[in-house]
Order: sequence, then structure tokens, then C-alpha cells
Amino acid sequence: MERVVNATRQVQVAFTALQGQYPPQGGGKPSKIALQTFDAALQALEDAQAAFDEVLNDLLDGNR
Repeated sequence: MERVVNATRQVQVAFTALQGQYPPQGGGKPSKIALQTFDAALQALEDAQAAFDEVLNDLLDGNR
């Protein structure tokens, strides 16, 4: 669960940085690094959610 929470925070930080590159603050052309950072944060969140789901399913099935 902690991994999901941390990954969610990373997505929020990356989204805020990306959002700042759009009007009214930015020029509307996000940097490649901002897009890659956001994409990586989303992937980390998906991975964390999948791992959590696996643990939860094991618990529900009595495998842990």
C-alpha cells in the first residue's frame, strides 16, 4: 500500500510540473523531459497497483 501511495504522490508532482507548462503559466509546449517524467510516474503507479492487487488476491485466496 505504501508503494501505491508513494507512486500516487510522484504522479501528482509530475502532473503539477507538466501542468505548469500550459497556459496561463506556460507556453503550451511541454518539455520532453516533463512528458517522460509524467509517463514514468504513471507507469510506476500502474506497477504498484498491480503488485498490490496481487498481494490482495493472494490474501483473499488464503495464499498468504
